Amino acid sequence: MTATHTTDSPLISGEPRIPHDPAALQRDLKSHLLFNFTDMKRFETEEMPVFVRGEGCYVEDVHGRRFIDGLSGLFCTNLGHSYGDEIGQAALAQMRELVYTPTWTVAHPTAIELATRIASKAPEGMDHVFFTNSGSEAVESAWKLARQWHQANGQDRRKAIARRYAYHGTTMGALSFTGYASARAPFEPLAVPTHHVAHTGSYRHPLAGDEAAFCQWLLDDLEAALEFEGPETIAMLIAEPVQNSGGSYMPPAGYWQGLREICDKYGILLVADEVINGFGRVGDWFASLRFDAAPDMITFAKGVTAGHAPLGGVIVRDRVAEPFVTGRAMFAHGNTWSGHPLSTAIGLSVLDIIERDGVIENVRANEPQIGALLEDMRDLPFVGDVRGCGHFWALEVVKDKATAEPFSQDEANWMLRDALSGQMAARGLLCRLDDRDQPVIQLSPPLIADMDTIGTMLGIVRDALIHVDGQVRNGEAPWA
Repeated sequence: MTATHTTDSPLISGEPRIPHDPAALQRDLKSHLLFNFTDMKRFETEEMPVFVRGEGCYVEDVHGRRFIDGLSGLFCTNLGHSYGDEIGQAALAQMRELVYTPTWTVAHPTAIELATRIASKAPEGMDHVFFTNSGSEAVESAWKLARQWHQANGQDRRKAIARRYAYHGTTMGALSFTGYASARAPFEPLAVPTHHVAHTGSYRHPLAGDEAAFCQWLLDDLEAALEFEGPETIAMLIAEPVQNSGGSYMPPAGYWQGLREICDKYGILLVADEVINGFGRVGDWFASLRFDAAPDMITFAKGVTAGHAPLGGVIVRDRVAEPFVTGRAMFAHGNTWSGHPLSTAIGLSVLDIIERDGVIENVRANEPQIGALLEDMRDLPFVGDVRGCGHFWALEVVKDKATAEPFSQDEANWMLRDALSGQMAARGLLCRLDDRDQPVIQLSPPLIADMDTIGTMLGIVRDALIHVDGQVRNGEAPWA
């Protein structure tokens, strides 16, 4: 759930470039537009937020109210909202030159150049890129690559390993790996038999104070799952280096090296899902570099175009690409829009800006300051845990800080949807209030954000938590 926002001051001086009729927009969207993951019943009487402009780390709604884009749209707008003219010029130049060609037996320059640039940023030995349109499609493609790679090497492995509460997409293959019931249940049985193992969140775990012991517990849990399923049946293990769903679960030291060792032991392909983590979100081009992982494939999307166009893909280690590039097998998969000239031209422009403007360096410089400010919030009511890195953080909220007692589902609904959401909204912040695992406040500002903007964002979170504590003390909470 994303909190919506308000302030009365205009974001951009002057009138909007495109005039909008707020009442007509509300009428038409409620009559015709189906939303993603949205309880549309609640908007029968409420107004659905409609955003019309952006600048820097802010967006503006149809009424002229401004909001800090504290979730980077949906972990997409890494460059904020001020590069549209420059990136638009790159798009225009491409459209003037070549509108479309597929990447089936033919190619075009910007797809070739972007694949080359991405490979140059990836871990050593990952030199091949397959383009898709989205993160879900990237995960689907990684699965198909894994299946065919094993077939090309004389094995027919049909199962996967993923982690509990992880989100890897909603298409039927990717949904198999997604690890929470509310997304999966309506569509079961799913396409890929998947065993879900423990995620890396250590809060409340009895070994939380011993990082090495906790890491070994996680790896032992994985080994037990492999023994149960039969390791010879497992084609791939997929995991985010820093897991998003549940709130920025960080890996303990040695975890990714342990995954690599176990996957090598049993001939399983290791996939790092970096649809969110990639392109600077955690302070490096890829989180696999930061955590010294050595995956066989990396899935990406979102940040590669910084939200300016749909694009995703898979970066493939040379040994995994070998059957397909040598002709031992043909990758039996493709998309009409795979590597579309418009999207790849935009991707090249985004990479140019990231390098030219020191965007990743900004994230690295901000990380310790963000971490320190968030650590100070441990003294606030309801803040049980703080975790994350780069521009990718979460606060876990709890009913009782002393015991780490979690909220019940009804209590969490009140805390997130009725109390905190309204307070974030009134103070001008867009963020995610999520309870797919335990309730968390997720904060992922654009990678261009300076500490003044981030300080304002965190001040809003602080004020909101203090206000809600007052509501609880006044007996307004369901459990009061």
